[in-house]
Amino acid sequence: MPTAAELRERFKAIPQEATPDAWRVRIHRALSWLARAEAEPDDPDARFLFLWIALNAAYAREIGAGETERGRLREFLARLVALDQDGRLHAAIFGQFSGPIRTLIENKHVYQPFWMAQQTWDQTESWREGFEAGKRAALGALMEKDTTKVLSIVFDRLYVLRNQLVHGGATWNSGINRQQVKDGATILGTLLPMVVDLMLVHPDADHGEILYPVVR
Repeated sequence: MPTAAELRERFKAIPQEATPDAWRVRIHRALSWLARAEAEPDDPDARFLFLWIALNAAYAREIGAGETERGRLREFLARLVALDQDGRLHAAIFGQFSGPIRTLIENKHVYQPFWMAQQTWDQTESWREGFEAGKRAALGALMEKDTTKVLSIVFDRLYVLRNQLVHGGATWNSGINRQQVKDGATILGTLLPMVVDLMLVHPDADHGEILYPVVR
C-alpha cells in the first residue's frame, strides 16, 4: 500500500500544466490529511476522522438539486471502480471481507435503522430484516464481483460511524463500541491510498469543481 509520502512524490512528478487546477487541489488536500492520519497509528478515532477528511477532500463538490451527500459519494466510488481496470479495489475488499469489512457489516451499531428504532422506541426489531438483507447483499455482490455495490454497502455503514464521531455521538477512546471504530480506520486506511492512486493515474477524470477553492 503506498504511503502519503510516496503518493506525493508521484503527484509532484506530474507536470502542473497538464492537469486541471481543481484536480491538483483535491490531491494536495487529500494527501495532507492522509499523511496526518498515518501519524495516528494508536488512535483509531483520530485516524478515522483524518481519513474521512481526506476522502472528503478527494470527492466533495457542491450538491445539486435532488442530490444527497451519500449519493455523491456513491457516484464518486462508482467512477473510481470504472477507472480501476486492474481490479485493485475489488482485490482489497475481497482480502478484507473475512476481517474488518465483515465485522463492520455485521455490526448493528453502524446500521442507521437500528438507531432509528431506538429513537422511536420500536420494540418490534423490524430493522433486523433490512440488516440481514444487507449482509446477504454484500456477500452476494462480493461473489459477483460487483465492487460498486459492496463499496456502497460498506460506506453506508462507515457514514453512520462518521456521523457518530463528527456529531459528538461517541466518546473519544470509549470503552464501548470500539470495534467499529477500529474496523472503520482499517478499511479507510486501506482504501484511501488506492483512491488517491487511481486519481493520480487518471487526472483527466472529471470530479467536478472543488468546494472552497484557493483564494489568494
